[in-house]
This record gives sequence, structure tokens and C-alpha cells, in this order.
Amino acid sequence: MKISIVGATGYTGAELLRILASHPAAEVLYITSESQPGTDINEVYPHLTRFYNKTLASLADLDKIAIESDVIFIGLPHGHAMEVGRKATAANPNIRIIDLGADYRFKNHDVYEQWYKVPHTHKEAQAVYGLTELNRSQVREAAIVGNPGCYTTASILALAPLVQHKLIDLTSIIVDAKSGVSGAGRSLSLGSHFTEVFESVKAYNVAGHRHTPEIEAVLGELAGEELVISFTPHLIPMPRGILSTCYARLKEGVSPEKVDEAYDSMYGSEYFIRLLGRGGYPATKNTRGTNFCDLGWHIDKRTGRVIAIAAIDNLVKGAAGQAIQNMNVMFKMEERTGLDNAPLYP
Repeated sequence: MKISIVGATGYTGAELLRILASHPAAEVLYITSESQPGTDINEVYPHLTRFYNKTLASLADLDKIAIESDVIFIGLPHGHAMEVGRKATAANPNIRIIDLGADYRFKNHDVYEQWYKVPHTHKEAQAVYGLTELNRSQVREAAIVGNPGCYTTASILALAPLVQHKLIDLTSIIVDAKSGVSGAGRSLSLGSHFTEVFESVKAYNVAGHRHTPEIEAVLGELAGEELVISFTPHLIPMPRGILSTCYARLKEGVSPEKVDEAYDSMYGSEYFIRLLGRGGYPATKNTRGTNFCDLGWHIDKRTGRVIAIAAIDNLVKGAAGQAIQNMNVMFKMEERTGLDNAPLYP
């Protein structure tokens, strides 16, 4: 497969390059950067030395890139992928697009515009939401995939069995999620400086994080009705990882065994979902550098609540790894190709 990456100098772009370096069916053709065109990628990311000998191109060459590529990964801030997708598909109608930003994640474009404050300029695109474990058959036939966000991947995977099997009160869902600093991106900002995050934990964007409507949309589709959640993200002083702890009130008469059965029936055959079972405690370190999502759940009989916990690597299952998982599905390849590695530990 001839692969190009538009926006290759962010953390997600670097992670795509790292994983694709060991993918047996992938040839990286073009990598682009509007901030550093003409720069060798090894100058930007020295850890990729010996794996790539490539110079960053410019989007001025997008038509050429699209014509020569089988698939383009887009790693740009929201609002920019739509025009890349439009122009790339016009240049090459057979191109596959996987967007790691938010532009193609929403079926309801009004919701996207409300939360992201930019107009959606590619509404005719028949994009598929790329949470592979839930939408595998649609991803297989898709021309454009909107890769999920990192918080959303962990939170949706934790809650999906409870919602689909109608085990919980949909008005009671609370998500408390924590992310490593790489989730803030590579651009300089005061909030992600070492002295600001080291030995500190803080909540941010309370009641207003942009992943909220994404979680609500996917869970609402599973439930067959609209729902509203409380979602609070936190920044943790570590480079990578997401831990999402999700709370909901169990419906009357729902036993712990029914909860167990819901997770087993939805994920029992999913390679990248590792079920730690009732009483399990997922930890971000156990998924570091991998495409795995570890899930555990607890029943609080005193309060009548279920607490579902998910751990992922935000740059892999929460971004680049899931994008490559989707690419494998789109090209009818073994889903684990290039992703079947053990976590880095300790």
C-alpha cells in the first residue's frame, strides 16, 4: 500500500511513522508539514533515524500525493482536514482517507459546527466513524474514516456493552477521564510546560470538552435514543496514556452476571480488547506503546452503580494505532498487521 501522511510532525504523525515502519505491507510515500517543508523527518524526530530517509513535502503537491497514494492519513487540527479530503478525492476517486482529527467524526454536522466553531465544508462525504470494534463492517467499505478521539475511544469502549444491552439508566452516566500530556499535542503552551504539570493533576474544560458530543452520539446510536453525559477530563503528569473511569446506575434487577455477560458477548472475540473482568483494575502502563484497550468493571451494590474502567495508550489505540487498524480493515488485511506488539514495561 502506498501511504502518505498529511501533517506528519505532530505526535500522532510521529506515532504513525513509528508503527508503519514495521508494517509489512506499507510503503510510506509522502509526508507533509506546512511549518517545516524541506526538512528531513529525522531532524524533527531523531528516534526515526534509520527507519526513514524522507523530506517533508508541502500541501501544494496534494494532487500529486493523492494520485500516487492508496491511502492518506490526515493529522491536522480540526477545520483543515475537510479541504484536504475534498481535494484528494477529486484528484483520485479511489483514494482512502483516514482523518485523525474531528472533521469526519460527526454524522450531524450541526453538532460539529456548534462544538468546533468552524463550518463543515465537506458535508457530502460519506464518512464512517472508525471505532473499529463497533463499526468494522462499515469501515471495510468506507472511502473516508473519521478516526475517534482518545478520550472517546476509552470511554465508549468502557460503556458500550452497558448501553447496548440496556443495563443502565442512560441519564446517570458520568465519565471521569485522565490523559497524559501528549494528548495536548506538540505545540508549545503554558498548560503543558513541565513546571506546570509535574507533581500536579488538574481538571480542564469541565462541562465543555469537545469529546463530549462524540461520546454522546456513539452511545446514543447504540442505545437507540439521544442521551447526555457528564464528562470531566484531567491532565496527568505522564507522557502518554488514558484512564477513563465511567459511572452509571444499574437498572433494577440487573445482576453482576448480566454485566459480565454483556462485556463477554461484545468483546470476547476482540483481539485488541483485553477483558480483565469484574474486579479488574486496568492501568495505563500495561497498554503503553500498544493498540490494546484493557477493560475492567466493578459493581457497587451499596449505591446500585456499575463502574467501568478503560486504559489505553492515547497515541496508539487512541490515535495512530486505531487508524492503522482501520486501514488494515479497509484493505481487507489481517487486522493485527503491524500492531501485534507487546506493551513497553516497566
